[in-house]
Amino acid sequence: MAQVQDDHGIVRIPSQHGVVETLDRLERLLKERGLTVFARIDFSGDAARAGLTMRTEQMLIFGNPRAGTPLMQAAPTSGIDLPLKALVWEDASGKTWLAYNAPEYVVRRHGLAPSLGANLAAPIPILEAATK
Repeated sequence: MAQVQDDHGIVRIPSQHGVVETLDRLERLLKERGLTVFARIDFSGDAARAGLTMRTEQMLIFGNPRAGTPLMQAAPTSGIDLPLKALVWEDASGKTWLAYNAPEYVVRRHGLAPSLGANLAAPIPILEAATK
């Protein structure tokens, strides 16, 4: 799986599906594995309702209190990056991408113990599966 991580800790994965289908697949996979889906935000739909245009872009906010709570107990500021988020958008060439925060970035940003990165990394295979 081709992944790109930039200097700001954002990992991008190309998707073989459109934006809506990628997020539908992700939502289904997360729920099947017992994770909570808190919200789905349709940025492009909101833009259209405001009379603006943009390429399709949506976000899914999800998590697991058993995984996230230890991070917030160790560093309350980590709550700014929790629950986890997956952003899916269509680029100018029509390609769909899924992005998320790299676990190492969140750990470093909040000065967390490196072992807590595993709590953030657990959903990565699900994110990758949604794009295939």
